[in-house]
Amino acid sequence: MRKPTALALVVGLVAAVAAIGIMPRAPRLGGQSTGDAALAADVRAAVPDPEGHRGLAVAVLENGLVRTAGLGDRDPAGGPVEPGTPFEIGSITKAMTGMLLARQVATNAVRPDEPAGALLPALTGPAREVTLAELASHRSGLPRLAVTSVGDVVDTWWANVTGGNPYAGRDARRLVDAAGSEEPGDGRGEVHYSNLGVALLGQALATRAGTSYPELLDRELLRPLGMTSTVVATDADALPPGHAEGSTAGGRPAEPWVADGYAPAGVGPWSTAGDLARLLGATLAGTAPGADAATPRFTEDDRNRIGYGWFTTRYGDREIVWHNGGTGGFRTYLGFERATGRGVVVLGNTDKGVEPIALRLLGVPARDADGDGPPLPVWITAGLAVVFTFLGGLSLLGAVRRAPDRLTLAPAVAWAVLYLGLGHRLGNWSVVPGWLWLLGAGLSAAGIVLAAYRWRGLPPLAGAPPWRRLTSAAFSALLAALAVMIIARP
Repeated sequence: MRKPTALALVVGLVAAVAAIGIMPRAPRLGGQSTGDAALAADVRAAVPDPEGHRGLAVAVLENGLVRTAGLGDRDPAGGPVEPGTPFEIGSITKAMTGMLLARQVATNAVRPDEPAGALLPALTGPAREVTLAELASHRSGLPRLAVTSVGDVVDTWWANVTGGNPYAGRDARRLVDAAGSEEPGDGRGEVHYSNLGVALLGQALATRAGTSYPELLDRELLRPLGMTSTVVATDADALPPGHAEGSTAGGRPAEPWVADGYAPAGVGPWSTAGDLARLLGATLAGTAPGADAATPRFTEDDRNRIGYGWFTTRYGDREIVWHNGGTGGFRTYLGFERATGRGVVVLGNTDKGVEPIALRLLGVPARDADGDGPPLPVWITAGLAVVFTFLGGLSLLGAVRRAPDRLTLAPAVAWAVLYLGLGHRLGNWSVVPGWLWLLGAGLSAAGIVLAAYRWRGLPPLAGAPPWRRLTSAAFSALLAALAVMIIARP
């Protein structure tokens, strides 16, 4: 085996070097800047780690003046982020939906203690009794999302794996129907974050107003504040021109999230740093429609309180009023401190959190701004990068030694390649260094060479009954086809 072993080592080394061209590379905040140069420099100083970010649009409100800047790249092609570049804003929209409630309460169009069923005649089941105030403050006891079938679970899983839109097809009618099958849990009255609850609130307010949620938001909040660059895209054709393109922190492209039903919770809205600074400034001044939504009304824990959509969090002796947002390829944050009159908007076009940047710009000490480190899903995807990168090659080396026939060896060769693709696609390469993938590519290539030598001496089929072996091979082929679909998805 000396000759094939030596050849395998050489081929593995060559493959690792050749794979440099397709090595996974995480986005990194680019060096180009637009807008206020001093602000751009402040933002760069506030970024704990540029790895995993691609572009940022930022606005800072101070002493009644707004400064804006764009940093890095709008898309993989390197187009610059401008202060007016539209970003997908995600759950920041929940703060706006809360403001719509406060606005309609102020005009006596609705009551905060009014049950959702009074506004939505089509809503059935126990969810009818949940009040508007409970929906706006995440105290309804409703789950984070409505799941009515196994298909919903599969669709959401597939979208998360492939970077797709997990809310596709969930229009307002489907949302209300799904909510009717949900029952508020034991946690009703306590703060438990619910996309379903805020989406239901927005649809209820729109129904009472005799219009759609996008039109209600535009009429009651966006137009009065002059937020002309903010849109709610209920389908892919309605995305704003020149928008940023989203991706994971590991570099995988992510589809925009669009869906009419969950729009009030943050699925579909796009905005700019300048537009959100208008919202921030008017809310801080108390002149925005429904500005009272930012007043904390309910207690979550010893540091956090919530109003209608807006959170208030204490950092030492300071209080920040805020909301953040996250979609498949974007992370966003807006917040202000009443005591200083300072506010900040940070929009990013990857799924790496921007909260530490925003809090640092607000003057929160780094030890508090940086939190407790990366969330658990980051480490899960980092683990996938390592496991998938080396699993195929190691499994193939084992198969070369133990395979009784070609039917066993062939799938092992296929999986050595497919696992590499899955690691490239699903791994978080902003946490794991990309050169590890090169080692995996070399290991798989070496294993393929040894498999080729072993192939000649193996029978086509041996061992267990043929029907059992063929069934196992067919199942492996189905899993391989699924892996190919995940890898090949744009």
